Amino acid sequence: MHARTIPLLLLLLLAAPSAVADGIALIGHEALPKTDLGLIRRLYTGKVVEIRGIPVTPVNLPTGHPVRTRFLTSFLGQDEEHYTGYWTVRRFVGLGSPPKELRTRAEVIEYVRANPGAIGYVDADDLPAGVNILQQR
Repeated sequence: MHARTIPLLLLLLLAAPSAVADGIALIGHEALPKTDLGLIRRLYTGKVVEIRGIPVTPVNLPTGHPVRTRFLTSFLGQDEEHYTGYWTVRRFVGLGSPPKELRTRAEVIEYVRANPGAIGYVDADDLPAGVNILQQR
């Protein structure tokens, strides 16, 4: 390989989008099946409330949490301002409330494991053994 090609290849690899670049895992209670990105978007925007007949309860990390920011961008294609604004309008017109917020990764994992139908997200590097991963990006 030519010596000039190596730096160019490294630059291209660093700039290329990656399926795991954000390192976020959507986790779910053990009874929930793997799911696609479209369904995740509909669950976190209140447009769908179940997966295969199982009522789903999404949870969020708090506003400003770096993992939440990455989740909103990677999974929902939104920033915090748009997501919060969306839920403000939805709540005002009587179409539901945003997902419950939990303070920490540990609380999200505990809640998801203990509550049938619960889903949440955590940093993919912080996954404990045995957690049900529904989608990873």
